[in-house]
Amino acid sequence: MTSDIGAHIRHLREELGWSQARLARETCRAAGISGDPIGRQEISRYENGKRTPREWLPFIAAALGVPQNALTAPRRPSEPQLPTLADYLPAQDPLTPLHTGSGRRIGMRTVQDLQQRVHALRLADDVLAGGDLIRPALRELRSAVRLYRQASHTEEVGRALLIQIGELAQIAGWIAGDAGQYGEAERIYRLGLSAARQAEDPTLAGNLAGSLAYQFSNTGREAEGVTLARAALTGAERDAPPKARALYLDRVAWAHTKAGDAQPAMRALAEASEALAGDTSGTESPAYLYWVDTGELRVMESRVYTELHRPLRAVPMLRDVLGGYDATHTREMALYLSWLAVALAAANEPEEAAAVAERVITIAADVASRRTAHRVRVVLDRLGEFSDVPQVAALLDAHRAA
Repeated sequence: MTSDIGAHIRHLREELGWSQARLARETCRAAGISGDPIGRQEISRYENGKRTPREWLPFIAAALGVPQNALTAPRRPSEPQLPTLADYLPAQDPLTPLHTGSGRRIGMRTVQDLQQRVHALRLADDVLAGGDLIRPALRELRSAVRLYRQASHTEEVGRALLIQIGELAQIAGWIAGDAGQYGEAERIYRLGLSAARQAEDPTLAGNLAGSLAYQFSNTGREAEGVTLARAALTGAERDAPPKARALYLDRVAWAHTKAGDAQPAMRALAEASEALAGDTSGTESPAYLYWVDTGELRVMESRVYTELHRPLRAVPMLRDVLGGYDATHTREMALYLSWLAVALAAANEPEEAAAVAERVITIAADVASRRTAHRVRVVLDRLGEFSDVPQVAALLDAHRAA
């Protein structure tokens, strides 16, 4: 019965789009109690079946807007729940505050200083690779978590600090993945997701979940990638900023592509373009989504076409994007050129593919990125089918060790 109650509570809370902290506050309000007799952790224990609500049960039901028996009714096995973002939170909460009111008092200025460092790290990732940034990124993240847990602060400052921890976890997770530390990246993303959920920031939670889904899709966990990318999209607010919705849909498109599902991928691509181009609400997108634009969507579209063996559509799009791309972003330049090389090979243009592949290998040699190293291997393997073409044979002989 306990597990049924917990499952019902979680399902109804997720339907409302509430965090566990929000449900705790609404439950106290329904009980007519001021203060914080139950909090997010208590709701988490109820949902996980570790504790039974008992006297709090009628107030939880009232907060959720359902009769009490809706929480105690047995679950029907014929109605399995869809995964939600809550399923991807860490098993143990790594953000439990340690302070008892006696820790160093921090204010919004401290949060603003962290915000500047997070943005600087994000800009550094545009021009440097994961191998160059992994240590400072992890150092910043550990320091930020320690600050949240040990210092004392107001609720407003604490929420702002959680948001910055979430943003920092997103870029640190991306950097760790680029350095090939996928297990570490997954742990970081989950920590960030916990911070975003506690801060009640669904846009940030969707960005973190989408980033982890992207990693799943690219590391042999395609089915999980689809599930999580879909959960990120479903868990987003309907009025999420246009760039955020476009990015969620972009991740869905890629997840379906890697899983071999062409039609859902193409639908998601179309919806992503509509989300970015059709906004009339004036909703401002978060600053960390500065890089999401029509050019990035076209890159993803061309990659999808390449993966789905439609090179005649992919090649002109990639050429167009690369023609105006910032050459200082060397990792992305190598990655996008690698897709062009594969698309050219698929279009039966091995000579030109070999020339582009040479550029990829030259750029990748100076980039400490596991992603670019992997793409070099993909390109060389693809060109192996044309080993009888002189230009390709020369390239393979010179760079087989790569």
